[in-house]
Amino acid sequence: MLSPIKGQTVIVTGGSKGIGKGIARVFARQGANVVIVARGEEAAQQAISELNAQGLNADYILADVSNWQDMQRMAEYVREKYGRIDVLCANAGIFPQARLSEMEPENWDQVMNTNLKSLFLSVKAVTPLMKAQGKGRIIVTSSITGPITGFPGWSHYGASKAGQLGFVKTAAIELARSGITINAVMPGNIYTEGLQDLGQEYLDTMAASIPLNRLGNVEDIGNTALFFASDEAGYITGQTIVVDGGQILPESLEALEGI
Repeated sequence: MLSPIKGQTVIVTGGSKGIGKGIARVFARQGANVVIVARGEEAAQQAISELNAQGLNADYILADVSNWQDMQRMAEYVREKYGRIDVLCANAGIFPQARLSEMEPENWDQVMNTNLKSLFLSVKAVTPLMKAQGKGRIIVTSSITGPITGFPGWSHYGASKAGQLGFVKTAAIELARSGITINAVMPGNIYTEGLQDLGQEYLDTMAASIPLNRLGNVEDIGNTALFFASDEAGYITGQTIVVDGGQILPESLEALEGI
């Protein structure tokens, strides 16, 4: 059993939907004060309403994670309301598909700003208070796409996710003496709202390429983030955990035949 996280303050960027929403739900159910950071007010309000209806403590702030002033405002808002920032789940990200022949420079910049620059800005914004506390946990939502695998149309996304891991390694060294750890979760195929419209046949095909024969769920990622935020993970920093149902293990689809 992990040490209690009740009463701790947790920021989840991109927490109004998808994996971020699942992470927020996992921490809120453990009694944390969760602050969701999102750009869309309607989705943020819906996510908070769902958590509050379960008697959970959750709040939101509207902010652009790629904007430095917004990230400073985010950190100040949480400091004023809760007095501390215990955990940052740097989860915000986008994954529009565009092959190299079709991709424009502004498409590349948009993905890099949202996925990679935002990691730097959010970490920079929260670490002064974490340093003053003498303790903090930063958990990054990366991906198997980029660091380990590739997929047509996601060269910009893959580059941003690989870049996140490069950031984590050096940030871990710089923050360690302040009692702050930073680690990354690397999801495989996770069932989120964005997959619901693709049809059951497509989902079954995706699941067939995974040894556990199913897509992951958002709580799978949230539970891993919860471990990284725990006291039990206090001696782990600069590391990654792949959460993919074994997706990256087979060297070909033939390796899954007959199992």
